[in-house]
Amino acid sequence: MSGHSKWHNIRLRKGVQDAKRGNLFTKLAREIIMSARAGGGSMDTNLRLRMAVTKAREASMPADKIKLNIQRGTGEAGDGAQFEEIIYEGYGPGGAAFVVECATDNKNRTVGSIRSIFTKNGGRLGEAGSVAYRFEDVGIITIAKSAIGEEELFELAIEAGAEDVSDDDEFYTVTTQSGDFGSVRQAIEDAQIAMISAEYTKRPTDTVTLDANDTETVLKLMDRLEDDDDVQKVHVNVEIGDEELATV
Repeated sequence: MSGHSKWHNIRLRKGVQDAKRGNLFTKLAREIIMSARAGGGSMDTNLRLRMAVTKAREASMPADKIKLNIQRGTGEAGDGAQFEEIIYEGYGPGGAAFVVECATDNKNRTVGSIRSIFTKNGGRLGEAGSVAYRFEDVGIITIAKSAIGEEELFELAIEAGAEDVSDDDEFYTVTTQSGDFGSVRQAIEDAQIAMISAEYTKRPTDTVTLDANDTETVLKLMDRLEDDDDVQKVHVNVEIGDEELATV
């Protein structure tokens, strides 16, 4: 077991706040649509769709809405829903690197909005490839400590192909390479271990430490980006300690 991962803790704790956003269903619906379009409408064979539907159910999205969004993705609904996945890169205060994943039906609208948010909140939009190299794709599974013992989880996860299991005060975090995520998640699911979250994400290969002022500005920039309907996920390479996070 390794130490806890602060960059992931920030993402997880902000998730509590994000779940209260009025545009949550919009983001969940778009993820279902894109997942179904990319891999088909069967949750048995489409892991991404299964994760998207699980999140939607956890957010209390009605079953008929979930079904409709799957059909919109596969084309069965016939409404011509077309969303394109686009990634934008940018810079924040203190040298923070941002990767912003979007789902949009209007690229001009989205890039204008993202550029404006960066500019108005102490950052700037970068060129494609300007910061993406500072992140790597990984799978992250978060499990409450009450769900399983430390040694049992470590043995199960590593045997299934996990890269690491880290230990925080409140939960365990299982990290996998992107190609091993499905098998590790399935092994945990088969063992009937409840997961707090399971998702693909981008892990920074290098991080920056910010002072209190820059920390507040970076978190504000993250919030403004996530408020945009077209934004699905925001990744940033900052280390923020629990004390600083609580202060801001």
